[in-house]
Amino acid sequence: MNPVTPNQTTSDATGAAAASPTFSPLYQQIKGLITQSLQSGEWKPGEMIPSEVELANRFKVSQGTVRKAIDELAAENLVMRRQGKGTFVSTHHEARAHFRFLRLMPDEGVPHYPESTFIEVKRLRAPAEVARLLDLKSGDAVVYIKRVQNFDGVPTIVEELWLPGLIFKGLTAERLNEYKGPMYGLFESEFGTRMIRAQEKIRAVCAEPGDAELLRVAAGTPLLCAERVSFTYGDKPVELRRGLYLTERHHYQNDLS
Repeated sequence: MNPVTPNQTTSDATGAAAASPTFSPLYQQIKGLITQSLQSGEWKPGEMIPSEVELANRFKVSQGTVRKAIDELAAENLVMRRQGKGTFVSTHHEARAHFRFLRLMPDEGVPHYPESTFIEVKRLRAPAEVARLLDLKSGDAVVYIKRVQNFDGVPTIVEELWLPGLIFKGLTAERLNEYKGPMYGLFESEFGTRMIRAQEKIRAVCAEPGDAELLRVAAGTPLLCAERVSFTYGDKPVELRRGLYLTERHHYQNDLS
């Protein structure tokens, strides 16, 4: 591979207004190249990536430049360093990843993953708002999922999910019911889609009669509503999720840094 050099711009030879200068630090360019390899599947989730020395040789840059690029990738949870072993592609199957997108924590006791009961799984045409948030055309196929999540047998979360039908073709209620790991692990291993980041909107709502029945509470009970759009590589939206949280025994926890 040719050596990587910073982007450069040149002035218009005619003296006309030149394009605005653009400059990307070298480590950012290396980060972009490593991310491309992650996106293309050169290194699969859970696999070890080449060492800093090997990557430095590959890209013809210093080891320090590679280290800075990997530092940012690790901070963004795209890779994970393991002391004395190397750097690995992050995976949703890791125990620590289970709670990265699940922010509802018990007021007492140790956090643990809930059990899911699937109410509905079907393919339908995307409503306009769903299509907009998932960057689809109105009427494109989506997979719709509704489930209740239980902590120690107590229904606590009602969730609705919309997924692009083209990516998640073949996702059925039977497959979801037989899969025992985290849902994002299923998306990663069987549909080649890894959730990288998410945007959430959180508000207080009152339980509608149907959701109240699923949560075994009175209609009008205060709930926390979180609407999330999750993105994969390239900032591509691949999931819209609306969760209703009962917070009698739980709280929403977010660590700010």
